[in-house]
Amino acid sequence: MRASMVIAILGPTASGKSELGLALAERLSGEIVCCDSVQVYRGMDIGTGKPTRAEQARCPHHLLDLVDPGEPFHAAAWAGQARVAIDDIHARRRIPIIVGGTGLYFRALRGGLFDAPASDPAIRARHHAEAAALGIPALHRRLQEIDPEAAAQIRPGDLVRTSRALEVYEQTGTSISELRRRAARPSLPWRLFVVILDYPLDKLRPLIHSRVERMMATGFLAEVEALRAAGFGQTRALASLGYKQLGQHLDGLLTLPEAVAQTKSATSAYARRQRTWFRREPDDLRASAPPDPDALACDLSTRP
Repeated sequence: MRASMVIAILGPTASGKSELGLALAERLSGEIVCCDSVQVYRGMDIGTGKPTRAEQARCPHHLLDLVDPGEPFHAAAWAGQARVAIDDIHARRRIPIIVGGTGLYFRALRGGLFDAPASDPAIRARHHAEAAALGIPALHRRLQEIDPEAAAQIRPGDLVRTSRALEVYEQTGTSISELRRRAARPSLPWRLFVVILDYPLDKLRPLIHSRVERMMATGFLAEVEALRAAGFGQTRALASLGYKQLGQHLDGLLTLPEAVAQTKSATSAYARRQRTWFRREPDDLRASAPPDPDALACDLSTRP
């Protein structure tokens, strides 16, 4: 195996990425670089599926617990820290293994992000007014005419992303898809080997449901209570999957069974969007069933 190789294990939630990443790390002298936009927050452990202390003891993990839930964090910041971690792992002659399901973070590392114009509050306010008067799908249809590529990736009811794509076009006269294509791609000094776990949704749903039940059994509700007591209840981080629904339960808006059921449903919908995202991501291996870690490790170890 080439000393400068980086392995990436990507895919939707509950697909077994962490287990496969750990298995490869133990077989290939690897270290995990976590690629998860919510695991970066301190105190958000159970609901994010953050690796346990026992799992972290099996091999070093990087890019966990970087900021408090009230602090801003974004894809470019993650990509910068990931490059530093990867170089450090390589310097110790070990193999970095990126593990996670946040596609935008990985894309920022692999291909960079274009320098978008700053948000214009007046344009956004106009879009919100138009959405209120005509409906969000009307704005989405306008985006389809301007930028069908972006429109295909945005749900018709997603006002935030639809408005942003329209806003960029109105500011620059160029579609957001074209600007992304023009963006300079960073030259990566290492060889990427990308594994994408692409299991059918009907296989993922029971795994997601079981995962949510395990989270509840291991103290997820108490975790949300503690974060709210610490003053993080109104932060963007606490609007994440599960945290939002359990927060609504604590506010008296949902019963606990309703909150759990809605968490399962929302997580399944998120997994569907992740699968759609990763279908556009180039890969070296796309697995529709769990790969055998011994066979995969053997294959990787013989690559030049």
